[in-house]
Amino acid sequence: MNLAFPSREFDDAVAGVCHGTASEEQMRGLNQLLRHDAAARDEYLLRLELHSRLLSEPDWFASVDDESPSPSEPNLLPFPPRPEAKRAGWHWVLALAASVALLATGWWGSRLIQSTQRNGATSRAVALLERVVEAQWNPREEAPRLGAPLPPGWLRLKSGLAQIVFYSGARVAIEGPIELQLVSSSEVTCPSGRLVAEVPAQAIGFRVRTPEMKVTDLGTVFGVAVTGGQTELHVFKGSVDFQAFPGTPQQNLVEGRGAIAQGAQAPRLMAANPAGFTSLFELQEKSSAAEVVRYEHWLAASRELDHDPSLLVHFDFEPGNSANWSLPNTSRRKNTAPDATIVGCPWVEGRWPDKRALEFRGVSDRVRFNVEGAYESLTLAAWVRVQGLDRQINSLFMSDGFAPGTLHWSVRSDGVLGLTAIGAAAGQYQICASPPVLTLDQFGLWVHLAVVIDGPAQRVTHYLNGIPVGEVALKLKPPFRIGLAQLGNWNTQEFPRNDPFMIRNFSGAMDEFCLFQRALNTDEIRTLYSVGKPQPDLLRQGRN
Repeated sequence: MNLAFPSREFDDAVAGVCHGTASEEQMRGLNQLLRHDAAARDEYLLRLELHSRLLSEPDWFASVDDESPSPSEPNLLPFPPRPEAKRAGWHWVLALAASVALLATGWWGSRLIQSTQRNGATSRAVALLERVVEAQWNPREEAPRLGAPLPPGWLRLKSGLAQIVFYSGARVAIEGPIELQLVSSSEVTCPSGRLVAEVPAQAIGFRVRTPEMKVTDLGTVFGVAVTGGQTELHVFKGSVDFQAFPGTPQQNLVEGRGAIAQGAQAPRLMAANPAGFTSLFELQEKSSAAEVVRYEHWLAASRELDHDPSLLVHFDFEPGNSANWSLPNTSRRKNTAPDATIVGCPWVEGRWPDKRALEFRGVSDRVRFNVEGAYESLTLAAWVRVQGLDRQINSLFMSDGFAPGTLHWSVRSDGVLGLTAIGAAAGQYQICASPPVLTLDQFGLWVHLAVVIDGPAQRVTHYLNGIPVGEVALKLKPPFRIGLAQLGNWNTQEFPRNDPFMIRNFSGAMDEFCLFQRALNTDEIRTLYSVGKPQPDLLRQGRN
């Protein structure tokens, strides 16, 4: 057929492409038109982008604010058209897409890229918190998380030890009590406290400012102690330049030498004293010992958790003597859920150096298992390290296909946590979502995710690091089922494997997964997080 632009026939053909119902005749006519009409191409691309954007907006999921849904507008969505309905014209869709891609102008491509960028893609961070030992931070401020990127600003450590790695390559160990201002990746200010800086060749020029002194590194290991209106500088390796106060000449100190500056007095030279910084030199050793203790505490709590009669599945990712391709279910319900099978995932380090984890790297990586039975309520919880949200929908746990009562748990590309429940009636499902909560600065960190499906109370609650982050009214009735399922991936069943939207593999690592046949309350979720977090809560640490 011959299409004109603008025309009703053009509108119908584009709508058919968006919804997968275009006939072969419409595809042929649209393909011919777009090759020769620039205005038609622009309009076609605009409508396809609008359709794509609408699918990616929050309405694609259930509203988190919808506490009292209208009976006349239930949040039950029909399934998309089955692939058989559009298979006949599939090669025309591909041909048309290829033609449009070749004909689209450069400015449009730039616009598409800009429109899909994730908010907060940039970072102000200048360093990261690499190690802590019994660290107690100022309770009135948000405490930094282990492994978290650190933007310019103040760190106030009341007691304990911490190590900061700057993006320049410098490493600074601090001991509480200390106040430290991160100025840039190459400079800090220390009004009070004790630190040791190790500066490799790549970071030469790293500066430490105190009220009495400015220290400029020349490739060294040096210590600074600021207390009682004076600053002590000790050079343990290499050399530094220092200036006692503005207007005075800059001086150089070499290995084994030190200086004391106080007020407007000329600095006094002395021998360096490594013994005064012993605890900072031992930070790595103490940190490793603390990690072993923390890991052993988790192991004990994990064995106790296995006795919970409501725990259907517990994968602790501790393979023991089992084969590398088998993941044992350590709960007492192995008759309901046998051991899982590992497909493709390599073993890597988990939350602690002695802890094991599975890494999901490619589209084939997954963990397959089966859970029998039907349940009024369920709770899913996992420790994961997200490396990237590469897909529009990234699988944490998904039942195969769309059998009635089954569940799909995922993270959307914009950081939204989603739980899809499949209805008992044909063609019905509900997607219950949180706001966007998984942010870029959490990538690479171990985070605890949980979702509670409370059938009798008719609600779904999402959790991040023990904190409720979204609650949705559940409009589907129990029972819920698992059946054949997998971690980190999905078997679509009956959908074309070349459809990119159906590829939902997870990019990251997982080192614990729990499935309970009841709705855990907030205190129980918080306990799972507190017991399993890499560092314990020694003082109020803010939200996380």
